[in-house]
Amino acid sequence: MTASFDAADILDEAKRIIAAGESPPRVARDAVNMPMVRNWLEAMGDDNPVYERDGLAPPAMTQVWTMRGLRPAPDPHDPLAAMSAVLDAAGFTSVVATNCEQTYHRYLREGERVAVRSKLVDITGPKRTALGEGWFFTTESTWYVGAEPVATMLFRILKYKPAPRAALRPVVSPDTEYFWAGTVKGELRIWRCEECGALRHPPGPSCPRCGAMRPGYVVAAGTGTVYSYVVHHHPPVPGHKAPFVVALVELREGVRVMGELLDCDPAEARIGAPVRVDFVRVDATLALPAWRLS
Repeated sequence: MTASFDAADILDEAKRIIAAGESPPRVARDAVNMPMVRNWLEAMGDDNPVYERDGLAPPAMTQVWTMRGLRPAPDPHDPLAAMSAVLDAAGFTSVVATNCEQTYHRYLREGERVAVRSKLVDITGPKRTALGEGWFFTTESTWYVGAEPVATMLFRILKYKPAPRAALRPVVSPDTEYFWAGTVKGELRIWRCEECGALRHPPGPSCPRCGAMRPGYVVAAGTGTVYSYVVHHHPPVPGHKAPFVVALVELREGVRVMGELLDCDPAEARIGAPVRVDFVRVDATLALPAWRLS
């Protein structure tokens, strides 16, 4: 299958998977056992004595017994994996879980070995969502002890094509408005207390030294040294090509301001390197402070 498959092709593949019905049973690697139950109870902060006293497992543990481990072998009969592969091939490569509804028919008892069988029950799409265009599909899993069903789970996910990501923009508040108004003009403005003259960055409503609420600002000279830095590799950032360097710069005025270190090979970045301010114009209303090696 290729990304040229249309909605009808996806629905045909879904009908085929639905018609296959329940998958063969996948048997738990271990029987229900108290050591695992104790670990679960400790992790959940559940101190109910009934489980250990009566040799029972918490109902919410049902899925735990049939988990496939960290590096599971491919399961050609798994409807969740099969439907995901269809949508991956059609270009719907991102995923988010949307619903999980579990029903417990009885407690599992120590020594019982459960098995799970799954089937695809429905699919709808394509749908436009805030995340992007995608398909919702639901699988139903049933856990058995022998032929007896002991629990069921409806699990719905959305497979989607991510919508184009907008450029990241800072949140402008009354406390920071003066700063962003300055960067558009090519000024690096630093918060200053009009009562005692203390400088601070990032901005805030009150002076950390005297407590006064008389904010002003001073235009910094725009020179300093790298106090610390990171080399960013992941996740992707719109408008940037990884790897790139983000530096925390100590200004000559004594405060520290963060920004990208432009046109800097990560191997050339070092603490103590002298830098000067620059501004990256995003649009008519936004410019971001950045740094260049002096």
